[in-house]
Amino acid sequence: MAVNQVNLPTFLSGPVARRAESNQISFQFLTTQKVRLRVEFSGYQTQSEQTDIQLGESLFLVLLNVKPLDVAFATDIELPYQVFSDNSPIDMTGFSYQGNTALVVPKVLSNVLHGSCRNPHHPSKDSLAEADAYMARSYKNSHDRAGLLILSGDQVYADDVAGPMLVAVHQLIDVLGIYKEASLSLSLPQTLDQQLYSRDLHLPKEPWNNRSKFSIGYWLRKDEPHFSSVKAANHLITIEEFIAFYVLNFSAQAWQLVSPFEFDTSTLNNKQVTCFEAESRALQDFISTLPKVERLMANVSTLMMFDDHDVTDDWNLTPRWEQNIANSAVSKRIINNGLISYWLFQGLGNDAQQASGSLLASFHHALHKQTWDFKHFDKEIARFGQWHYCLDTTPKVVVIDTRTHRWRSEQDFDEPSGLLDWESLMELQDVLVNHESVLLVSPAPVFGVKIIETIQSIFNSCGDPLVVDVENWMAHEGAARKLINIFKREDTPKETIILSGDVHYSFCFSVQARFGRHHNRIWQLTASGIKNEFPKGLLAILEKLDIALFAPWSPFNLFTKRWQLAVSKHKSDYENGRYLVSDSAISLVNMENGKLKGYTLLHGTGEVTQFDLN
Repeated sequence: MAVNQVNLPTFLSGPVARRAESNQISFQFLTTQKVRLRVEFSGYQTQSEQTDIQLGESLFLVLLNVKPLDVAFATDIELPYQVFSDNSPIDMTGFSYQGNTALVVPKVLSNVLHGSCRNPHHPSKDSLAEADAYMARSYKNSHDRAGLLILSGDQVYADDVAGPMLVAVHQLIDVLGIYKEASLSLSLPQTLDQQLYSRDLHLPKEPWNNRSKFSIGYWLRKDEPHFSSVKAANHLITIEEFIAFYVLNFSAQAWQLVSPFEFDTSTLNNKQVTCFEAESRALQDFISTLPKVERLMANVSTLMMFDDHDVTDDWNLTPRWEQNIANSAVSKRIINNGLISYWLFQGLGNDAQQASGSLLASFHHALHKQTWDFKHFDKEIARFGQWHYCLDTTPKVVVIDTRTHRWRSEQDFDEPSGLLDWESLMELQDVLVNHESVLLVSPAPVFGVKIIETIQSIFNSCGDPLVVDVENWMAHEGAARKLINIFKREDTPKETIILSGDVHYSFCFSVQARFGRHHNRIWQLTASGIKNEFPKGLLAILEKLDIALFAPWSPFNLFTKRWQLAVSKHKSDYENGRYLVSDSAISLVNMENGKLKGYTLLHGTGEVTQFDLN
């Protein structure tokens, strides 16, 4: 497919508002040509510092840090702004609410939008569009306006890609001339139509006789895939695929340059054709709401953190998984491509390049004659250990990386790793102490549903932790005990609000130490997914089992690692008092003086669910 380069739009996406502080506000753009951008805020003299990252012949990632020259940006009030391209104002109509495009620099947080798990081809509605509708309504009542949008993991699904999405990815690579990497030593079929829905058959595997004899797979003589997602049939592989995939996840304009739904499906079997058509319908609905998502992200500071699907399912779940990847050049290359793309499209904006920007020079040197060679850059990004970050607000925002600082088991390589190692937990402790309140962003819930964690523990005992994603904080003895001890300290916050996702259902728990040294409360607020859902019937059964087996008086609670903490489950007004909600939604967290005041789910369908905090 070819598109006349002259007819390409200048802007593919942006402005996307990223980290916003009183001394600097960061923006992100995608353009098809070199442009000189600046942002002017009404009433301020500013200076725009621009960083251009060329990713293709007609693809540029532009990062803009806007700094005030005379007085600092005011906090917690709307700051109208205008973007200029080569000294000409761009049309901001599509990004405006009631004719106004504005940001809030958050300082005292009162309303925060939070969610995770956005799968473009899931049949549910994209609840980011409903967040946009909320923002539009809040313009009439500005104290209700969200000052921050936090996306806590699985912003993209690199391991679970729809057939028409993969077609669009390859079309966009050609249209934009996205730079490619050298061919991998992977025996993929030559044409894309032969690869559709069959890539998992060609991805690296560990021979069954190398597996642990304590696993079921060994005795069934089943080779262990390095990429363990059950939906890896269209798994992304090359860096150019990851880059194009990100563009298509957040740019409505990019979809105007491709025509994946016209793909000739005659080479697919009947089951694949049915799947392709269903995915096409879901993607078309997703595309229709992308302009609303772009408007939302132009008007609220957006912070992100990776989870596994941003790279691949079960990323670093066990030491064995890590070992298998490390021993395969192809597998390691795919994982690094996922991490590099996260750094480009998410990480650089999280800290306004303060730490992540140190990788830019090495990345630019990886391009030789319009071909990527990441031999040296892989070492740089593997050594980079500052994906976590904080925001100096009230309450303080602490976003933790639970993927690259794992507490590995030294006795059994098939045991799940702790989500943070000892050193990282000590750093977290230092960050938490001496604050009245903290907003802690942990991609996986710290306090999850006990019946589900019990089932995960059973599978783990059978030697198959990857089957049910044993990635809860309590799965690792050392990490669990250290974390609980942190929360019991007398100098930790009186109010800790934990925002989590990952699990594809939503809930609200409150936690208090039974034998703590001071009175404190921990809120576990889980919102998942933005465009994803847990099987509703199965969740209803699990909820009933959890109520029956782990009631407050149940002796089974004594066998859990968090028996020293009293966990209360808060009911919602969803389906007559459910406390587990499986429905596409994003959450609205309302706070007053650093304490939780309200917890609401904004469903993709337009419905609203309130949790009872009493």
